[in-house]
Amino acid sequence: MPGALFDTHTHYDDDAYDGDREELLAGLSSRGVGYVVNVGYDLSSSEAGRRLAEDFSFIWYAAGVHPHNAAEAPDGFEALLLGLLKGSKAVALGEIGLDYYYDHSPRECQREVFARQLALAGEAGMPVVIHDRDAHGDIIDILNAYKGRLHGGVMHCFSGGRGLAEQALDLGLYIAFGGALTFKNAHDLVNAAAFTPHDRLLLETDCPYLSPVPFRGRRNDSSRLGIIAERMAQIRGVSTDEIAQLTTDNAKRLFSIT
Repeated sequence: MPGALFDTHTHYDDDAYDGDREELLAGLSSRGVGYVVNVGYDLSSSEAGRRLAEDFSFIWYAAGVHPHNAAEAPDGFEALLLGLLKGSKAVALGEIGLDYYYDHSPRECQREVFARQLALAGEAGMPVVIHDRDAHGDIIDILNAYKGRLHGGVMHCFSGGRGLAEQALDLGLYIAFGGALTFKNAHDLVNAAAFTPHDRLLLETDCPYLSPVPFRGRRNDSSRLGIIAERMAQIRGVSTDEIAQLTTDNAKRLFSIT
């Protein structure tokens, strides 16, 4: 197991961890995980991430409104998010974007809230954490409308192929790969992982979701990031330690962590 892995996307405020959160987090360093970003999906989860970051030295947080929750965003939510983003361990605005698979919020509402948060990220000087499910075209179109005003970002839990990766890279984004990279049917994802330049590559778990093989279907956590690193190393023909080092360096650069 390589050391100092950086899990760029987690949800440790989720109630899936209510029974053992403190113990699990306290043990991550012994499992090779040195850095974690807890990512919000609404105002309350973003606040919960802020509190986790206060309690654990290796946790940072992102604050944002997920497309699932776009219709529930209160009036003036930008001001509330901006307050959260002023926290000393806030590193990004997210998780924001579009989800046309579940459509929990109307698509026009999703697009509006996404665009408003991109504008806020530009004003705040923060990178963005982008959720994209079955909405590739609209995601890229909206991002292009803000090109030049953003301060970097990451395509979280990347699910596209080389073509989408090229478009994301042209926008100056990083690309994060998670447990799906270990799935047998992940041919397009493997191609994208092999193509992505070494200085734009990130790893994540999206825990408690998307556990890698052989734990698929079970609750995920950052201790399984090493499995994803090993698969990435196989795909790119390098050592797992090299993947650990370069993805940690990339994440620290993106999130301005020294």
